[in-house]
Amino acid sequence: MRKNSVAGVAQARKRSAKVCVRCRRQKIKCSGTQSCFSCSNRNLSCIFDDMSQKVLVTRRQLAELKQRAAQLEKHTSDRHTSLGSASRERPPENTPDNYYTPPDGENPESGLVNPLVSGPPAFMSPGNGRTYYLGTSSNWSFARRVLSMVHEHVHKESLPTEALAFEGTAYDLGWDGSRTDPSPESPVIPTLDHAIFLINAVRFRCGRLYHLFDDSDFKESLYSFYSEGQRTRPRGLWYIHFLIIIAFGKMFTQVKYLKGKPAGISLFVKALQILPDHTLLYSSPMVSTEILCCIAIFYQSLDCRTASHNYVGQAMRMAMAHGMHTCMPVTDLGRDSVERCRKIWWTVYILDRHMTSIQGLPQSVDDHFIQTKLPSPVSSENITSLDMHIKLCRSIADINARVYATDGRLDRSFLLNIKGALSNLAGLADELNKSFPLHLEATDSGLSRVSAYLHLFYQQCVIVATRPLLFCFLKIRLESAETCVQSLQKSHNVRNLIKMCLDSALHSIRILHCLASQGLLETFLTFDLESLFISTVVLLMAPAIDRQLVVNDTWWHATADLIFNDMVEAGNQIARFRHSEIQQLDEKLNLLLPNQDQNGQSNPEVLQHSITKHPLSSHEAHTATPMEENSRADPFLGGETTRVTGCAFEPSLTSAEMMAMANSIELFDAEWVSTMMDNHAIW
Repeated sequence: MRKNSVAGVAQARKRSAKVCVRCRRQKIKCSGTQSCFSCSNRNLSCIFDDMSQKVLVTRRQLAELKQRAAQLEKHTSDRHTSLGSASRERPPENTPDNYYTPPDGENPESGLVNPLVSGPPAFMSPGNGRTYYLGTSSNWSFARRVLSMVHEHVHKESLPTEALAFEGTAYDLGWDGSRTDPSPESPVIPTLDHAIFLINAVRFRCGRLYHLFDDSDFKESLYSFYSEGQRTRPRGLWYIHFLIIIAFGKMFTQVKYLKGKPAGISLFVKALQILPDHTLLYSSPMVSTEILCCIAIFYQSLDCRTASHNYVGQAMRMAMAHGMHTCMPVTDLGRDSVERCRKIWWTVYILDRHMTSIQGLPQSVDDHFIQTKLPSPVSSENITSLDMHIKLCRSIADINARVYATDGRLDRSFLLNIKGALSNLAGLADELNKSFPLHLEATDSGLSRVSAYLHLFYQQCVIVATRPLLFCFLKIRLESAETCVQSLQKSHNVRNLIKMCLDSALHSIRILHCLASQGLLETFLTFDLESLFISTVVLLMAPAIDRQLVVNDTWWHATADLIFNDMVEAGNQIARFRHSEIQQLDEKLNLLLPNQDQNGQSNPEVLQHSITKHPLSSHEAHTATPMEENSRADPFLGGETTRVTGCAFEPSLTSAEMMAMANSIELFDAEWVSTMMDNHAIW
């Protein structure tokens, strides 16, 4: 009997041995040692969660602990009362201006941070006395950070800024921004039929994505405007609105820019010159908010990002001051006004979320304060696209808040933040593919411009969420190529996240190629250019980190150059500057590839190949595309041959695949990233 009891005690003790996190999750036997046999055999981090281990205490010990906790709580409460509310709100004396108190539950000693958001704010100056802030999630600043880091590694000096383009330098508007003495001359106004044609072009290019004007009200004012003589025509807010819409129409319909200036620029400048003060704008909040949105989009297309973000902010505040973010009562305000306000609000919301992300700045409005409904559907297709557009904007805002927060960490929470962002994004994959199919493989059906835009936006969300890992590994690669490859091989899940980023970039270029082949590539609005730019940057980084990361290298290189050239030939100066920056980055990254002599000097033939590999002229672009099997004529390539499908890439991930990818990130992956970043001083 005694032997049985002793055996039972031995078994109980054996069952109560320590079990690591992975063995408990996998429900397998754990040796209880640090590291356990199972984790050691798989070369994985072995983590023991001591907080879940059960301990035995007596009732007396438990009572004493409760009494001590109550005394400590009372002492703390009395101390806070004596200090007073004023001292509680002030930081301690002699603390720096950037004093920060971590929120409850956060470990203030965790020092590893996202390299794109950590440390002091990053700035860059072109040498003219002005400085530019490099926003955390900004595509432009990400490329500049990568280019600067690689240039300093290769040339052992800071990146010169003379050959780089900065915001607002792509075009000469012929206006210094002053309204003190606007020109009394009126711009050339198109005839009525021409104006209707231009307005319809704006409706086709923007109508499914943004609300820029009210159809019925705008058309009524249009006919009234043309019914008057030139001298008696009105010059109020509608006239300003009309000038900007016509300027948009000229941008969309004129194939080539004249003398390097965008078409319709004189109409846009005139509208800005006569734009009244906000005291007058607030008297007509609906029209004024529509005007401010139009100005923001136009400025964004001129690469005046700060001005664009400023006008979106003004539109947001005007809309909120009018209560457009609330559930406006139809009985008091009328259905037409409420419906128009709903359309205006969601356009302001979309522009604010999208342009804030492009700038790399914090979001301005919390979603918890937004109560307005979607507008009543004119068609189910319109409301579905608006709903998806809003969901994607919320996703990019969620990514900015999780991955690019001011204390974005590269310890275990950093990778788990990426996991959370991808989990939220995964829920949109199936809905997007079902409601907005692309049919990239089809040869007998056209591509929907709206569907392509939404898919490009989705892929951009994936890239923005995962590209900090690429930046980290590039930094490790600059220290040691061997260490970089070994580090990537140690975590299959982290490597898969990087692969997901690159696959999204390849998928984006494929979509843009199909748009260009059907004449639907957007050469004025910058969203296609943004997608092309960020996709090309991350794809250029990959071979420098590990040459096995990217496949179809020749195809995407040639295709990206073709698309850049197509935009440049249409007169887009921003595309020309971005392409030049891409070529500089490509040249410097090629110097990191293992094609060097024994003295560490770059092979001149390899350098020459890296410079001339990507075509610059239209003729070179159309003849440099590689020949593939099963190819056929492609109108985008001017009769040359390449695969219509743009190489047989896998389709975009489904919701289940995205969720499986996110769920595969385990605690030991996060611990491994934390250790690796600490070892390489990436913060």
